[in-house]
Amino acid sequence: MADRPAGPPGRGSFLSADDRAIDADRDPTPTGFDALNPVQRRTLDVLRRTGEPMVFDADLIATLRSEMHEAVDQLASRLDDRTARDGLWISKHKIASALDCEAHHLVPDDFAWTPANAKGTIAHRAIQLMLTWRGDPTPTDLVDEAMARLAHEERGIGQWIDSLSPGDDADVRGQTIERVTQFAEGFPPLSKKWHPMTESPVRWPNSGPIVLSGKVDLVFGRPVGSESRKVIIDLKTGRQRAQHRQDLGFYALLETLAREVPPRKVATFYLDSSEAHAEDVSERLLRSAVRRTLDGINAIIELETEGRPPVKRPGSSCRWCPLAPTCDEGQAFLHAGDG
Repeated sequence: MADRPAGPPGRGSFLSADDRAIDADRDPTPTGFDALNPVQRRTLDVLRRTGEPMVFDADLIATLRSEMHEAVDQLASRLDDRTARDGLWISKHKIASALDCEAHHLVPDDFAWTPANAKGTIAHRAIQLMLTWRGDPTPTDLVDEAMARLAHEERGIGQWIDSLSPGDDADVRGQTIERVTQFAEGFPPLSKKWHPMTESPVRWPNSGPIVLSGKVDLVFGRPVGSESRKVIIDLKTGRQRAQHRQDLGFYALLETLAREVPPRKVATFYLDSSEAHAEDVSERLLRSAVRRTLDGINAIIELETEGRPPVKRPGSSCRWCPLAPTCDEGQAFLHAGDG
């Protein structure tokens, strides 16, 4: 195991960004532990620190960064001139797509804003406002303010919000209010001492022909010296999937490469069920993320630059794949009832 204890743990403690730990018999929120509902207490228990403070071996971090630098440089040498000039941006979604059905991966992206996909972006902005709002705003207050602010943006979702019909406006507000309410009911209030952030961007390296980038839904805590204290949280709707854990591994790796201190814990919070699934960051998790990230980049270059024929891999993505109506493998999967 690459991590080692940095000192004695606090009794029954969980992470605070400024303190080494907060004891369970102290108030973890401005309203007090007793004011938390059972789901919020359960979430807090999942996210709290377990065991001793975590400090990763400096040689491990240096090795991971060196191996990634060398591997990414080798992969970049295979890019065509145009891609090398424009840059190949690697996200968790692009890696997952390339390692899933390769035929679907190559379908041109015809993304368009809808109430279903806009609610996530709006909800994140509303939660961001919740963290710094003075007073006790309702989810409706937060969503109204988030949409008003986003509507002023000149591109992307701003233009879409500004053009909504009254019916579509009501639809997206209703869906987003539901999502923010689920978060408020299931997640404990976050103390300012935890340095919470939403939509927190991270990328590595800062420039070059291949850049890894991500935007984390929710982060709290920050490293002190070499001690890992940061917690990374991805907010999801729907059921649990193996890819969600892999996405968190990508975030943990990216944080390690960019900050040189791994996060303490990664977690997915499922809004529909108010359940948090968390995992302590470890050398094994980071090395697994390295392998998956490099495999994904290699597949992307083979498919998009070198012209390798794609491999069809039927799966859950068949439900929304535009190729599904004429794809024999996809149709067989869907008709089998596994989609």
